[in-house]
Amino acid sequence: MKVSFTTKEYRQLLELAHLGMWVVTGYQGEDTAVAKRYFAFDQKLLGLATDAGCADLVEKCEDGALQPAPKLSEDERVRELQSEFQNDVFWHELVTRLAERDLAGEQGRRVLDTPGVEPPPSSDEQLKKIEARYWDEFEKNDLANVVLLRGGRG
Repeated sequence: MKVSFTTKEYRQLLELAHLGMWVVTGYQGEDTAVAKRYFAFDQKLLGLATDAGCADLVEKCEDGALQPAPKLSEDERVRELQSEFQNDVFWHELVTRLAERDLAGEQGRRVLDTPGVEPPPSSDEQLKKIEARYWDEFEKNDLANVVLLRGGRG
């Protein structure tokens, strides 16, 4: 298969590959199995940058590996996408985990209040209602009303 890109399209492809590798390596590093799965392909894309007119977007490391140059990795659009992604992940994780915690607590209380009666089967609907309450709260007040109670764990 042969594909041709304009310089602008190739730049976008490098941005996309950089963002993908950033997600894959962001918290767990480059030595994970998933990072290693994409490393050779990423190197191949970076290696074609000069021929595609994007040599200024790639630099060589001391070990010979290629990496995005600051012109790409520190680009304002790229940084903004990364920041928005991290923000979205934070809020989605927070809402999901709090809602799951609250649902489990409600179901536990329901079982204790009415022995022998199982929690209602529509936990997905209950979870969505709880999540909606958290979304409403966070959209209105951000973290202003969040209180962390520290337990006796040492």
